[in-house]
Amino acid sequence: MPHFRTYDDTALHYRVLGPADSPLPPLVCLAGGPGRDAAYLEDLGGLAAHRQLVIPDSRGTGDSPAADDPSRYAFPHLAEDVESLRAHLGLERFALLAHDAGAAVAQAYAAAYPERLTRLVLVCPGSRLQGELPDDAREIFQARRDEDWWPQAAAAVRHLAETTDLEEVRELLFTAAPLGYGRWEEPQRAHAAAEGGQLGPVPRAGFWQGVDEHTTRTVLDRLAQVECPVLVVTGDRDGLAGMRAGELVAESFPDARLRPLHAVGHYPWVDEPELFASTVEEFLRAG
Repeated sequence: MPHFRTYDDTALHYRVLGPADSPLPPLVCLAGGPGRDAAYLEDLGGLAAHRQLVIPDSRGTGDSPAADDPSRYAFPHLAEDVESLRAHLGLERFALLAHDAGAAVAQAYAAAYPERLTRLVLVCPGSRLQGELPDDAREIFQARRDEDWWPQAAAAVRHLAETTDLEEVRELLFTAAPLGYGRWEEPQRAHAAAEGGQLGPVPRAGFWQGVDEHTTRTVLDRLAQVECPVLVVTGDRDGLAGMRAGELVAESFPDARLRPLHAVGHYPWVDEPELFASTVEEFLRAG
């Protein structure tokens, strides 16, 4: 697996999917979690069929080493790792896609290096950076209470708030997993089954560490000056992030468009791969 050197000379790994001879520019893709192995992004619903996807393993996940300094897990520092990757790839400007918590990293990057981005895609982002935690995800979850999996998932969600045992957490996450998908069929079950083994507790805990109000306000102020087009994708069955968070994120940019997807949860490329891939590809190819 290829690697790149970061600003503090750490070797972080990344993988490349898609045709090397594609005439289309590559797309750098950031995983969320936070602290989840980027393998869960798969090929993003077939996006790799047309262009190369460059998918880094952030610190302490996948094949990348743990950070010696825990502060390096905070998302503003992870944004600096993205800049190191850009320089390593020799890209003057590039398109960036980020999912879930990775959207906070992408926003920090856009705030610090707006001139480097051609387009930005944020998939099912949260809005903690915006200072709001909407409760519509709970409403989406409650609206599905007639589905077979709901009672067990609801109980697992309650229990997750009461335990810190890692093995138990992993089991409960799978039981609660249907709330993150548009439906609970074999592709969704297979995707969810891998989550427990993909989580990095330490990178997850450090993601917001040391990020104060001044830092977030600086990022938000700079986002208002970002000129590249931004696409924010949400799912109307996303019981994890909801849809309102995506709206708040889109409002932080001067040139953002919101694209809600029907019957889609927190992982659009799993629920509706063709719809997701075509939505993103159309945005990337727009003039």
